[in-house]
This record gives sequence, C-alpha cells and structure tokens, in this order.
Amino acid sequence: MFNRQGILILVLGVTLGFALSITQAVLADRQSSEIPLQKIQEFTEILERVKSDYVEEIDDEKLLENAIRGMLSGLDAHSSYLDPDQFREMQVSTSGRFGGLGIEVQMEGGFVKVVAPIDDTPAQRAGMKPGDLIIRLDDQQVKGMTLSDAVDIMRGEPGTSITLTVVREGRDAPFTVDIERAIIRVTSVRSRMLDDDFGYIRVSQFNAEASKNFREHLEQLKGENGRELRGLVLDLRNNPGGLLTAAVEISDYLLDGGLVTYTEGRAQGTRQDFNASSGDLLDGAPVVVLINEGSASASEIVAGALQANGRGIIMGFDSFGKGSVQTIMPMPGGDALKLTTARYFTPDGRNIEAKGIVPDVALQSLEVRKTERGLRPLNGEDIEDDDTEETLAEEDYALHEALNLLRGLTILQARATQQ
Repeated sequence: MFNRQGILILVLGVTLGFALSITQAVLADRQSSEIPLQKIQEFTEILERVKSDYVEEIDDEKLLENAIRGMLSGLDAHSSYLDPDQFREMQVSTSGRFGGLGIEVQMEGGFVKVVAPIDDTPAQRAGMKPGDLIIRLDDQQVKGMTLSDAVDIMRGEPGTSITLTVVREGRDAPFTVDIERAIIRVTSVRSRMLDDDFGYIRVSQFNAEASKNFREHLEQLKGENGRELRGLVLDLRNNPGGLLTAAVEISDYLLDGGLVTYTEGRAQGTRQDFNASSGDLLDGAPVVVLINEGSASASEIVAGALQANGRGIIMGFDSFGKGSVQTIMPMPGGDALKLTTARYFTPDGRNIEAKGIVPDVALQSLEVRKTERGLRPLNGEDIEDDDTEETLAEEDYALHEALNLLRGLTILQARATQQ
C-alpha cells in the first residue's frame, strides 16, 4: 500500500500547500534519487487543474483510480488495475464459470486483440479467430479505452447481444460480428480415443481444475482402451493459457523428471525453477502436441517443456508468444494489481515473448473437400484412406496429420526397443 497511500498523502499535501516537504520526506525515506521530483510536482499540478477546471466535478477517488489505471496500462499489455468488481470477476473466470462472450483478449496498438476464443462459447460459434482486432464495440470506438473498460462492455447480461467491428488479416475491410452473451462454463479438458491404443486430450484453458481433470481423462482413456496407450495427441490449439501451476502439473504428468520452466524477475537471485517429479503417466509413449497462433502463456509453457526435454513432437503453427508472468496483488480495499513481475523461460533458456514456440512439424492452412477419389486438399494430393480417416481429415486435418505422425513414432519406438 505504500505507493497508493503515498500518492494520496502527496495529493492532499499539495492541496494544503506543503507537497514539497512531503515529497522530500518520501525521497529521504527511500534513500533514492531516482524518483523524478519535477514529474511528481507536475502530476499534482495537473491533478489540481483537472479538479478546478474540468467541465464537470470529479471525485478525488475516481481521479486517483484513473491515474493508477494509466500508470499500470502504460507498462505493458498485461499489467492492469482491477477494481473490486473486476477482481471478483477474475477470480470467477479462473474457476471455470463466468458470463460474457467466451473470448480471451489483450490490448495491442490501442485496440482489443483476440488471443483465442474459448471452446463451445458464443465467440467461437460466431467465428472469432486468434489475431482478430476489435475496433468497435457496438457504436463505441475501442481506441482510447482501457482493456478493463472494453471487457466491461463485452461482458454484460446473458441473453443480450453486442456487435463487434473486426479487422482480420487477409480481409480488405472491417466487418461486423453479432454475438449474444451467455454464461460461460469452461470445460477445460475433453478426451476421446482416436484409434486403437491412441488417445486424444484437448485442454482448452489452464484453470484451477485443469490438471486434475487432465489426469482423470488420461486414466479414463486407459480404462476405455483396456491397456496402456501407445500414444497421445495433446491439443493446445486456441488455448489462451491460465494458471502457471496447472501448466507445470500437466507437464509433470508427461515428464519423468527434469526442468519444466523457470522464471526470472528484475532483481538478481530471483530465478525460480519448476521441476517435474519422477514418473511419466504414459510410461514413455509418444506424444504429439498441437499448437497454433491462439496457443499462449501456459500452453506455451507445456509445449516448450515437452519440446525442450525431447518428450513430445510439436506440430502446427507458431504459437502466440506470451512469455511473461503476472502476479495478482490484492489490496486492502478489495481491489488488486495485476503486475508483470517476471519472465518465464523454456528449459533450454528460451523466452518466447513475441516469438512463440516454433513447431517441430509445421502445417499449412489447408481446406479439404470430398471428391470421388476421397478427400482432396485444395492445394495438394488426394487423401486415399478409409471412411474413418476421411471423416477425421475432413473435420480436423491437423488432428488427422497428428495421428499419422503418432503412428509413425510408435513404429520407430518399437523398432528401437527391439534393437
């Protein structure tokens, strides 16, 4: 609370005419010459000008809150101030049930950028895609809004609608998308058998239940198969991230020891290692991880951990590239700060901020259609497979390719064991 109380005391001091002495006391107490006294004086003068000359009377507390919001939003795309209502909403969202559109967003260039739509939500059904820029919310320009302001507008009452004006790469002009708000119930983990001995697990978000649900689904697949799995496709596409702890725990289930990730803050000696325990729940069976441009944050931790430890083959498209850690700092008044406090690194020392995880096997964006000879990519060879294979390729070409790769890996693994 030092900074917030310090600002409040400083502002009151200016009003009473002794700001300079208080500012000097603050400087002496911190034994630092780095605080720019001139800028602090300028801030208090601007505050007084706003209080005296703005066209409407503004509450002091609101002015200070706006100053705090501006200070944090100017740091990076991820730091922000959460008032009590926003803090409660954030806690609800990480628990897996909240209201809104079902879309993970951040600010970029003054506009709202879509990180990823959440599975089976209004945003996904409306066709929102990673990388979309939202420039208008109904009749309101996004430019000039804070992220919190934009999120407040998008959330609204379930059953009501909002019109988003969207700019998308590859389209010549902005277009509108109408979305009806709903209660978002996030099913963080889903699974099914792809074929005999090959399982599929999709993690759509790393919320508080994700790691527990992942382990349960993995055990269910083993039971359904009647024996150990020969391989697993782990689908992290359009997974915007979530809790660091959930990412580390899921990585731990698939690693037999080793470093999962590490974080480093600004000060020396702040490195924190996150290690996997011994015991791989798949007993070394091959893993193929699907990622795309909507895979961010915790998704990139898992993909990076499996890639760097040689435990999984990463397939798909370059991931989003969010390599920073935000710490939620509750304040006594019920509000909170979301502050970037560290960067995280893959086990081999890569920070993926603005770079992303580069897949081992890159895919092209393909459209497939049925022909008399089977499925045919619009820019490739026919896919001559049985009906099951055709259905999978038509519904999800990337997953079809991941399953084929998984089969090849199991053959190689079997041959290596025989030698």
